[in-house]
Amino acid sequence: MADRGPWRVGVVGYGRLGQSLVSQLLAQGPELGLELVFVWNRDPGQMAGSVPPSLQLQNLAALGERHPDLVVEVAHPKIIHESGAQILRHANLLVGSPSALGDQTTERQLLEASNHWNHAVFVARGALWGTEDIRRLDAAGGLQVRVCWAPEEPEGACQDPTPPDPGSCFQSLRVTMATHPDGFRLEGPLAAAHSTGHRTVLYEGPVRGLCPFAPRNSNTMAAAALAAPSLGFDGVIGVLVADLSLTDMHVVDVELSGPPGPTGRSFAVHTRRENPAERGAVTGSATVTAFWWSLLGAARLRSPSPGLLCLQRPAASSPPGRGSISAEKPLPPETRSSDWPPSPALLHFPRISLLTQ
Repeated sequence: MADRGPWRVGVVGYGRLGQSLVSQLLAQGPELGLELVFVWNRDPGQMAGSVPPSLQLQNLAALGERHPDLVVEVAHPKIIHESGAQILRHANLLVGSPSALGDQTTERQLLEASNHWNHAVFVARGALWGTEDIRRLDAAGGLQVRVCWAPEEPEGACQDPTPPDPGSCFQSLRVTMATHPDGFRLEGPLAAAHSTGHRTVLYEGPVRGLCPFAPRNSNTMAAAALAAPSLGFDGVIGVLVADLSLTDMHVVDVELSGPPGPTGRSFAVHTRRENPAERGAVTGSATVTAFWWSLLGAARLRSPSPGLLCLQRPAASSPPGRGSISAEKPLPPETRSSDWPPSPALLHFPRISLLTQ
């Protein structure tokens, strides 16, 4: 990367994730060919004493003056709603709040801006475990199933207009996020929801319906919707649970099942991720580390194609999916660098995708 100069990175948001990324960029960035060029936060006072004044950006609209190659959003979905398309005018964008993409207008605006300004959009996987496997099964057609909700179904959840056989209606991808009620930042009708016991289900339904009311607590579910585009935000089921016993962790359960085979039995996987977290924290400890690797994965491509990209770690067992480059096919020489981890496989889809790095 040194022969082309450092990749210039800006960070939007200076909460726990932003602070960690800024610290790592300042400490490790130069040896990795990365240069931190600005940090923006809604409350500039939070940066005082920890971010060099020369790196503090007071006006987000002026980010173009810093000439970034990549802007990393770790603030709030509102930033993507309000400024995502404008950021793409100047740089590639790594979205840390994928719940913003549950809004179809925002998704469309990002796609249009990405193609117009020739910049890519990346999405971090965050706390989602098994992203590569979800992506592979979806690409192979194993998740293209009917997901039905009674008495009414959200638009797009069930593509077959014929009356369903009750036995064919099942949830093929379900993500449950559970933590102590203090860890939630809820809005709208969910803001008034109260725990009625030791463990209370606050929401269960399509992820798209949850994103506007739990924008900071539905990012893992949004990542799952992006990992399985055949289901998307209307077909992936999200469950939000308040559990009074989870005072020091976030628990994410991912349940995946394929359609019944000839014997009537289905392929099924259930993973449980216990992520240590302080009481009341929105972001767990392991998610911070995962996001750093997503940033490195995005920066790994010096000249990403316009559109919305997904990076996936190469593996010998990875079948080439729809629009993918197989693991056996290396990236072009100009995108490789000996100082980085093994080159990821690149998947390019006509919609938002995510970094499984």
